[in-house]
Amino acid sequence: MTQTTDNPFFRPWTTPFGIAPFGDIRIEDYRPAFERALADQRAEIDAITANSETPTFANTIDALETSGHALDRLCGVFFNLAGSDATDAIQAIQREMAPVLAQHGNAITLDHRLFARVKALYDQRDSLTLTGEQKRVLEKTYKNFVRGGAALDEAGKVEMRRITERLATLGTAFSQNVLKDESTWTLDLAEADVTGLPDFLKNALAQAAKDRGREGYVMTLGRSMVEPFLTLSPRRDLRETIFKAWVKRGEMGGESDNTAIVAETIKLRVERAKLLGYPTFAAFKLDETMAKTPEAVRALLEKVWSRAVVRAGEERLALAEVAREEGMNEPIQPWDWRYYAEKVRQRRYAIDEAALKPYFQLDRMIEAAFDVATRLFGVTFRRREDVPVYHPDVRAYEMLRDGTPVGLFLGDYYARSTKRSGAWMSAFRSQEKLSGDVLPIIVNVMNFAKPPEGKPALLSFDDARTLFHEFGHGLHGLLSNVTYPLLSGTSVARDFVEFPSQLYEHWLERPEVLSRFAIHAETGEAMPQALIDKLIAARTFNQGFATVEYVSSALVDLAFHSLSDADGIDPIAFEAAELKRIGMPDGLVMRHRTPHFAHVFSGDGYSAGYYSYMWSEVLDADGFAAFEETGDPFDPKLAQRLGAFVYSAGNSRDPMEAYVAFRGREPDPEALLVKRGLATAA
Repeated sequence: MTQTTDNPFFRPWTTPFGIAPFGDIRIEDYRPAFERALADQRAEIDAITANSETPTFANTIDALETSGHALDRLCGVFFNLAGSDATDAIQAIQREMAPVLAQHGNAITLDHRLFARVKALYDQRDSLTLTGEQKRVLEKTYKNFVRGGAALDEAGKVEMRRITERLATLGTAFSQNVLKDESTWTLDLAEADVTGLPDFLKNALAQAAKDRGREGYVMTLGRSMVEPFLTLSPRRDLRETIFKAWVKRGEMGGESDNTAIVAETIKLRVERAKLLGYPTFAAFKLDETMAKTPEAVRALLEKVWSRAVVRAGEERLALAEVAREEGMNEPIQPWDWRYYAEKVRQRRYAIDEAALKPYFQLDRMIEAAFDVATRLFGVTFRRREDVPVYHPDVRAYEMLRDGTPVGLFLGDYYARSTKRSGAWMSAFRSQEKLSGDVLPIIVNVMNFAKPPEGKPALLSFDDARTLFHEFGHGLHGLLSNVTYPLLSGTSVARDFVEFPSQLYEHWLERPEVLSRFAIHAETGEAMPQALIDKLIAARTFNQGFATVEYVSSALVDLAFHSLSDADGIDPIAFEAAELKRIGMPDGLVMRHRTPHFAHVFSGDGYSAGYYSYMWSEVLDADGFAAFEETGDPFDPKLAQRLGAFVYSAGNSRDPMEAYVAFRGREPDPEALLVKRGLATAA
């Protein structure tokens, strides 16, 4: 047991912004910190329930919202590191704590005394003198309790505890298994294997070998290396080997195989939904979203699906024609698609991915993302070298408005073996005012290939778009301006949370941004206007492929969670049957196959909710059209409304109300199809 005075979690943090003193934290500090933080919140909850006074907003909701600060601070550190710098020791603690934390959450949610106080306030909410934000907090708190099982009888509560605690364990195991497959699979490549590859990719492969103490070149299962290799390597045999390993993550057999975990997860989710009175988990999960019902989600996805399949068929014919010209007469396989699509793109638009990449330097794209925020929202960013960080690659920036710090932003951009794949935004601390003026500490995590020493990191255009996407999430957290923690930042409906991030991507494609920040790494010259024009003209290229990849994943997710009985389910067979049912085109696979579909199975986050990106895309396509209609992509009045009603508002109002307050009307779904090139503008 670590002594109290030695444990950083047992003392105030006097670091800049009160960020964790990462260098002082030892692995042995976590368990005692969890023990104390859990005990502290239990005592705080007991004080609320033991209060003999009539329930008031202050002595119940305010008290509940201010409870658990020590646990929040600890979890902010621990779970961010579990995703971005997960050592074996961190993972062991994560496995141990998953059911403990679920038990703790259940103890609060299923406490009949606490729920009675919340319900008493909810029942008289219309007669209470509450602000709009307070009323929203009360309604959300009550619904969260009910959805957590607080209204169940004792037998139902016992079942709810069993289900949620087991799901917490399964979700942790799922994500750790995927990370294990991604971090352990490698392929050694000789000089002959990398012939014809551009320097940026050869350098990344060489750096991966160096990082592992090997000679030559090493391929990993990081997306930032897999996708360019599949796009640019003429070696069909290697593309096949790498692609098959890539799509088999989580299904490689042995201890890291996720098939049984998925089956049990689906079964438990069905049980949880029925316990709460819903026919399926999808019906339960979507009840608190903009979409509301599985039928509404399916209607959107199938409308897009039918057009995407037609477009993908046209694209496959074009790829096959180029392949035949080069002597490849076999059917286009999934490991061929990106390779021949790049050749078609070069022919149609004279855009060469290898020639394009030097224009997208990581440092310049970070500057671009910051500059857009400055022009839209009046905030600036300043590098802070004195802020402790959890890894040498992490960069810290303070965000300021009128010279006053309003948040801290961390950027963790490079792939490493201890980091799960993908890209995401998270918070070490969320903004709120109930406990004082608490400033947010937000992190963006990416998996870009780290360049050799002294060389700039070069991104693909898709990588740059990912950076803008995650920074859009980051701004949603950084610009938050609410009182209550429950409503802070990105704590919004799942199918609204992607709106600020996807909207932000649009500014990357603006000539005003590209001409200033797309600077060639070797010549120092700005991207020529002619190349900018080609890049913009090509933005709907291969959208049949991209849309089929995505929508198939969303439809399989929805199908799993629309089951009313999942006993004995074989997830792999179910996936295959659903893909056959919807008519998955030959030569294409889901963007995220079931055994590594972390969005859906590493926790409840996007379960029955992967459609959210497309639902939000309706909003972002229509929302950016508002700026285009003004003739100014940085229109001050529109930007002010966007900041006030979307980026700063958290969950303080219904998401459709927030959108209408910004846009002036509800969104037009046709804007999505136009954006993806699946329909023409009226």
